[in-house]
Amino acid sequence: MALREVVQFPDPRLKKVSEPITEVTDEIRDLARDMIDVMYDEPGIGLAAPQVGASVRMFVIDTEWSDEEVGRNPSVILNPEISDREGKITWDEGCLSVPDYNAIVERDAEITLRGTDLDGKPIEERAQGLRAVCIQHEVDHLDGVLFIDRISRLKRSLYVKKRKKQLAEEQG
Repeated sequence: MALREVVQFPDPRLKKVSEPITEVTDEIRDLARDMIDVMYDEPGIGLAAPQVGASVRMFVIDTEWSDEEVGRNPSVILNPEISDREGKITWDEGCLSVPDYNAIVERDAEITLRGTDLDGKPIEERAQGLRAVCIQHEVDHLDGVLFIDRISRLKRSLYVKKRKKQLAEEQG
């Protein structure tokens, strides 16, 4: 089966707020499996459903894997909520939906994540460092926010101009 395509900026689907998942269906399970495959193939450490064109509140994450097949331990989080935010951290972020661009973004240094897994079991996790940054990045996607929305207007406008030029060149 072919991998799902990653939706890329400036696709308007990336700006949509995702709908809560009310029932874990076979379609949701298939989507989660597909998202994990895409995340590892790209390669990335997180992927939100809107990034593969599905407007539902789900993301996958694995901040500890390397390019080798060993050590993969993906988490699937449905209807995530972040609370108990503490401290600040800056991180050099990139995104599979924002090609060829990285920027320093300020995030909460430590967070509590709540949601459910694919079996409907509650998840609660205290995260910090890279994992906290990645979770916040993916939850932003579910809210229609990209990491470039969290940088200065000047840096964002320079990227938008560069991206429009790229797309124009690709279309000939």
